[in-house]
Amino acid sequence: MATLVPLSAVDPEMIEQLLDRSFGEDRHARTAYRIREGVEWLDGLSFAALDEDEYLVGTIQLWPVALTDPEGRNSPLLMVGPVAVVPERQNEGFGKMLMIAALEAVAASATSDAPALPQVMIGDPEYYGRFFGFTAEPTAKWHCPGPVDHARLLVRCDNPAVLPEEGMLGPWPGALAS
Repeated sequence: MATLVPLSAVDPEMIEQLLDRSFGEDRHARTAYRIREGVEWLDGLSFAALDEDEYLVGTIQLWPVALTDPEGRNSPLLMVGPVAVVPERQNEGFGKMLMIAALEAVAASATSDAPALPQVMIGDPEYYGRFFGFTAEPTAKWHCPGPVDHARLLVRCDNPAVLPEEGMLGPWPGALAS
């Protein structure tokens, strides 16, 4: 049975080792890293999975990012990922458990005055669409600070009509100031 803990309870070096094992040591060159450059993951929305022996087997991080439209207006978003599970424990449900925990935390953070921010990620559209409601439809004219397969640039939002049709993804300037 797995245990979820706040990611902040895990040694940062262990997190980095897990991410290297899951995605390779060259992972920092990926577009997702450029999108969230300069901001810190959000503590209350990021988790770690420990297995029955209390070994770190997975992590999920959420980040404050924004979509800046052509007029320079920022629409805050939450970037989901990386969702990482050590290779030898993949396909055991840890990633799904981490996604559910993070998305439930996002929903719990919403109020009647401040609905949950839309979530964006780069991932498998079939998997994240089927289980978590992510879609690539609204992102067709979104740009990234690096190459991206637009079929894998996904968003989850109660009302996608509120999202800019076009824009550039990057760190959320409001988060950089705090």
